[in-house]
Amino acid sequence: MIKKQLVFDGNEKQVFATDDPDKVIFRYKDVTLAYDSIKRARFDGKGVLTNKISAILLGYLNKNGISTHFLEDVGEREQLCRKIEIIPLEVTWRRRIAGTLATLLGVDDGYPAPNTVVDLQYNNDELGDPVINEHHAVALGLADYGEIEKMFSVARRAGDLLEALLHRAGIELVDMKLEFGRASDNGEIIISDEISPDTCRLWDESTGERLDKDRFRLDLSDVVSSYRIVLERLEKLKI
Repeated sequence: MIKKQLVFDGNEKQVFATDDPDKVIFRYKDVTLAYDSIKRARFDGKGVLTNKISAILLGYLNKNGISTHFLEDVGEREQLCRKIEIIPLEVTWRRRIAGTLATLLGVDDGYPAPNTVVDLQYNNDELGDPVINEHHAVALGLADYGEIEKMFSVARRAGDLLEALLHRAGIELVDMKLEFGRASDNGEIIISDEISPDTCRLWDESTGERLDKDRFRLDLSDVVSSYRIVLERLEKLKI
């Protein structure tokens, strides 16, 4: 596979074209953002860790019948992926209510919900990625009802699979943000972008220590060390 021109240069990742029109290469940067990009920092080696963690988790979903854009690692911080048409929606799977949603609902951060919450956000930085419902999404022409139901169903299955996997590593999956796209090769709606401590809340089951981007959001330090703990525990599972 030949890496060609840069087609997207984001804050945390770059995307390159390849000699296959239906495949791209994702390159993970060392940059970390929070609070709608207001807070940012660079942590050496963070991109390598997020690439490797995401490759393990996306690969695990692929093996268990959930289609993602991930195909294979092609370098320490690069992945070969299926090209997709982005659907500007985020689906969040939540076992606990944490972060901004806890503030919005007036509950303690980490509130243990009696149900699994799956919600929808409009991926629009100018609007602050607002929580919306499926009727809003259809009204805006972002997706149809069938597509949204598929995204919800996939998110539930993916959350259950990864929750059980991470439990084996002594890590609680508190919540997880998923993005979706339409694959350019066959139009299938698949999970796109990464699944990593940047997009999940991951807590040590024994200590409650946060092993995810909240370390950056909340100025808890040791961001790279925490991501490395997640990677090492996943690698020990020999998935």
